[in-house]
This record gives sequence, structure tokens and C-alpha cells, in this order.
Amino acid sequence: MSDADGHDGTGHHRLRGTADVSRRALAGSRTATRRGADHSYEATRRWVGSPPLFGIVYAAAAGAIYFTLGVTANHALGLTPVVYGIGSLFFVLCMFTYVEGASLHQERGGSFVFARYAFNELWSFIAGWAIMLDYAILIAVASLAADHYVAAFWAPLGRGAPALLIPLAIIAVTAAGNLRGSLTQRRMRRRTAIVLADLGVQMVVVVAGLALVFDPARLIDPIHLGSSPGWKELVFALTITSVAFTGLESASGLAGEVAVGRRGLKRLVGAGTVTVFLLYVGLALVALTALPVRGGRTALGDVYMNAPVLGVARAIHPGGLGDLLGYLVGASGTLVLISAANAAMLGLSRLGFSLATNRQIPSALGRLHRTRSTPIVLIVTAATVAGALVLPEDIDLLVGIYAFGAMLAFLIAHVSVCVLRYREPERRRPYRMPGSIRYRGAELPIPAVLGALLAGAGWVSVLVLHAGARYVGLSWMAAGLVLYVAYRKTQGKSLTQRIHVPEATLRRPDARDTEYGSILVPVFGRPLDDDIVQTAGRLASEDSDPGDDHPGAVIEALWVFEIPLSLPIDARLPEARLRDAKAALRRAKAVGEEFEGVEVATATIRARRVGQAVVDEARRRGVEAIVLAAEEPSRIGGGALLGGLGGALDTVVGDVTKYVVAKAPCRVILTAPPAPANAETDGSGTGAAPVGSAPAGG
Repeated sequence: MSDADGHDGTGHHRLRGTADVSRRALAGSRTATRRGADHSYEATRRWVGSPPLFGIVYAAAAGAIYFTLGVTANHALGLTPVVYGIGSLFFVLCMFTYVEGASLHQERGGSFVFARYAFNELWSFIAGWAIMLDYAILIAVASLAADHYVAAFWAPLGRGAPALLIPLAIIAVTAAGNLRGSLTQRRMRRRTAIVLADLGVQMVVVVAGLALVFDPARLIDPIHLGSSPGWKELVFALTITSVAFTGLESASGLAGEVAVGRRGLKRLVGAGTVTVFLLYVGLALVALTALPVRGGRTALGDVYMNAPVLGVARAIHPGGLGDLLGYLVGASGTLVLISAANAAMLGLSRLGFSLATNRQIPSALGRLHRTRSTPIVLIVTAATVAGALVLPEDIDLLVGIYAFGAMLAFLIAHVSVCVLRYREPERRRPYRMPGSIRYRGAELPIPAVLGALLAGAGWVSVLVLHAGARYVGLSWMAAGLVLYVAYRKTQGKSLTQRIHVPEATLRRPDARDTEYGSILVPVFGRPLDDDIVQTAGRLASEDSDPGDDHPGAVIEALWVFEIPLSLPIDARLPEARLRDAKAALRRAKAVGEEFEGVEVATATIRARRVGQAVVDEARRRGVEAIVLAAEEPSRIGGGALLGGLGGALDTVVGDVTKYVVAKAPCRVILTAPPAPANAETDGSGTGAAPVGSAPAGG
């Protein structure tokens, strides 16, 4: 349940009096939950239309050509236009897959969401972790290349200290913008305008180049397949083009916020396909005739490795036109590369948030900013990693590592969409890719099958042909898997089961909302235990500076062994009950101590009645609050009408809850049990939201 679900900063209402624990209060909490969720980080407002979505997709594609052209030409030489042509077809296959997958499950994320529903959480994590690496690399490469396009106006900016300081400054500004929460309609429109302006500049360069410098002989004559370029270099060059496709992952991160219908999605696919093919192939044709291959080398992969499009523009004659185009490309390239870095940071922060709320990475990594609701730890960490990647100033190495993660994620995405055609054949698909055949009872999408085959072959080729990608990529994935397995195991959770935690778990509450120094939490070994411990954790979270020496609050997790009157109070307990108690308390400690500054103490006691034991312990320990899971009431109505003794039984809460609320010496906060399937719920999976409280002194 999100922080905004209640009125006390913790997701829960705090009311006074036992009468507040009623069906009316629970229903009111559900209504408040729905209202509050509109303001949370998870709220999905459908305001992103086709132009902004196109801008996000094309920002990565347009930005990629500004630095991949040199790397690709260095490997593919005269066959660079062919490589980009094949890469454009692969882009189309990927776009088909991502648009269908994102429209099928409208959650933030791309391949890792598809894998979750097609397979399980482990495969979801593998895809997400690979894309996290790619986002960090794209931020670094885009920032590094932007500096060389700025140098179009003053050459010294591309050499020496400025060549390092400017990329680091771009990364810092990108991180700061995303920390502020930069995804607004105004900024989306500005980003779209930059992308469309760049589209115009690249079209001018292509048209001018084809008209003034294009010569088929200069393109074809140096080609000697097998030697210039070699087969290995040609295969590796094909994988490099995948750098352009990260925009698909970023755009998929907006699923649920997209106000685009079926026709709009089809137009988006068509516009993206035509744009990428014409510009990639067109620029490659102009580039390899303006700066042709001589002696098995081209200036694109040497002098202009870091700013290849700038080199192409300046090579267009007459010289005055080349200079003018150079300035246009310098300005446009700088802006679109910065936009691509922003899009990558946006994708990374949303992906990381989703990983954290699904317990695939520790909650501390997904911690949200107190006022901006942006994942501050992830953004700062990504900026630090991107800054470190900039230091070697080796674009060829970074692009190779990027291809490793991209091909792995695309492989998982294509296979997942194919599997979902069988697992969820009846689920509504606002967009369905063309070209399916009937196979074993379902419609098998041929474009996704082809995409999976190409992505799989590309990933294997990167492992074989690129040492940097092989060692860095595999090490990154191995480290991620160790983190994932260790985190899940310490939480006592399955490696394959989905576990979603509320957004409020990732928030640090404001100090004004932290009213409790100690909180008593009875646990019973039930699924609702996690919810009540998280509620207590949010109440108890310390909100102090890292250097603050003040201790945090304490959660006292309590297990009550209820001993029947037929046995002595110190009777020997069955081993199974002891094991259950230890497991529940161990789990409560792990969940509670995820919250910064919170310590969890555990204890067991014996008693005749659970409710009385909880009240007595609260009084003895002097706690300031009790967080309790309200047990379901008896289904037997009771009363004297049919011969029963006494009045009718309570139909809202059970005896333990009723006793604790009535007798507790402190405030009581209740978390309601799951509502029936046909009851109105708040969408959080826990049924009704909380709550009641008793005044001090009961």
C-alpha cells in the first residue's frame, strides 16, 4: 500500500475509540486508499501521446547513430550501409515485440515484465539486470559523444581535460534533472521538439550528401568480402546496431501512462520503421562515400570515431556548406545525445523502482526521495557508474559491452511474447503484431520467432568475438544473480515467485511523522505478517542524517504460545510449533530491518489468552503503539434467537482484536485481513486498508 494511502504518512489512518473499528471505517479506508493512490509514484495518468512516445523511441535511435556510425564503419567498412539495413529490419522485429508486449501487460518495464508473465521472477530479473547495465553504458557513451559534438564550435573542447569534464557535467545534470522528477508534459514536448528538429537536420545531411558526394564506385570498389571486411568484424558490426533500440525499453517503461489507441500504435510502428531505415541507411551511404575506405580503413573509425556524423557533414562540398552543416550537426547532435542520456536515466530509474518493489533488488537501492518520489539511490548510483565508464574514453569497448546486454534482453523479450501467445491466448491485446501462423493451438508470431533467432545468434557472437563484452558482461550478470539469490534467500522467499511490496516501503518518512520510539507487533506465522511488520517499519523509520547518532525506533516482534487450561503453563511445546515461531520471528526481523534506522527485537511468551498477553506485554514494555493484524471474525452469528447464550457475536473483527483495542494502554493500529474475492478492494492485494486505534489508557 502506498504512502499516500492514508493521512499520517504511513499509509494508515489513526482514529480514536473502539467504535472506529467497524465495517464503515474499513470501507472508508478503501475509498481513501483509492483517492490517495492518485498522488503516489505508482499512479498512472494516461497523458503520454504518440509524439512524446515517438520522441522517446527515436531519441535513443537518433542518438545512437551519432556514435555507433564510427564504431560500425570501423568493423564493417564498405558494407556499413548493408549492416544498417539489416539492423533496421531487426529494429522492426523488436518494435513489433515491444509494442505488443507493453500493450498486453501495461506495467512499467519492457523485457523484464514480459519475462515475468511468460516465465517467472528469475528470468524477469535476468532481463532487467542486463538492461540496467545497458542504460548505464548508454548514459556514459551519449555524454562522452556529446562533448565531441560540442567541439564543433571550439575544437579544444574535444581534447584534454574538457573532454572528460564536460561528459561528467552532462551526467551530473542528467541525474539532477531526473532526481527532480523531470517527466512532465512540458519537458516531454521539449524533448519531442528536439528529436523532430534533429530528424530534420539528419535528413538535410542525407539529401545534401546524396546529391553532392554520393558515388557508388567509391562505396563498392573497396569491398572484398572475407578480408575487407572480415567475417568476424562483419558479424560483430551487426550486433552493434542494437544500441539504437534502447528507446524501446524506455518507451515500454511508460506502459500504463500511454494515451495511444490501436491505430496510434500502428502509426508509431510505421513511423519508427521508416525513420530508422531511411536515416540509418541514408547516412551510411553518404558516410562511406564522403569518407571512403582506403587501405582497409576509414576516417569514420579513426579521426571521427567519437563524432562520425560531424565528420560526414564537414566532408560534404562545397566547403561553406560543409561548415554550415557541421555547426548544425554539432548543435543538434549535442542536444539529442543529452536527450538520449535523459531517456536512459528515466528508463533506468523506472526499471530499478520496479525491481525494488518486486523484491528483485534490496529495497535500500530503490529508496525514494522524500519529496520528489524519485529513486534517489538508483539515480545517484547510475550516475556514479556512468561517470566511471566515461574515464577510459573508449567508445568501442563500451558499445561492445552494451551489445551483450541488449541482445540478451531482446532474446528474452521475443521468446516471452511467443510464450504469452500460448499462456494468455484470450487476454486483450490492443496491438497484435502481424504475420502469425496457427501452431499447436495458438497464433505463433513469426516476427518474434525471427527476432529471437537473430538476438540469440547476436548474443553468442558477442560472447565469442568481443573479449570486453565477454568478461565484463558475464561478470555483471554473475554478480547480479548472486545478489538476487542471496537477497531472496535471506528474505525466505522463492527465487521464482513474484513478491510485490508497496511503494511506501521505499520511502523514508518525514521526521514529523515518526511518533513512536517502540512498537509491539504480534506475529502469527500468517501471510499478513509481512504487511503489519512493514506498517510498523514505516512508523518507526528513523529520519535522520547519515551522521546522526540518535538511535532509531525499536519494533518488538512477539509470538504468543497459547496454552490451553488442560495443560500446565510450562508444558513442553511441540517441535513444530517452536520451528514455526522461530521462522516467523526471523522473517519479521528481516522485513522490519529493511527500514533504515529500525531495530527489531524478538520474543516469545506463553499465555492462556492471546489478546490478554498482547495487552500485558504492551503495558510491561511501555510501548507507544501496537500494530496488529485484525483476525477475521467468526462466521457464527451467535445470539439468543436460536437458543444461544449472550448477545450476537461481532461480525467485524475477532475476539483478539476486540480485546486488544478495548484494553490496550496505547494506540492500536490495525491492518485488515484480505477482503473476499467479490468484495471491493483497494488494488493493493491486502483487501481493506487499516484501521483503528484506542486511546491511551484504553
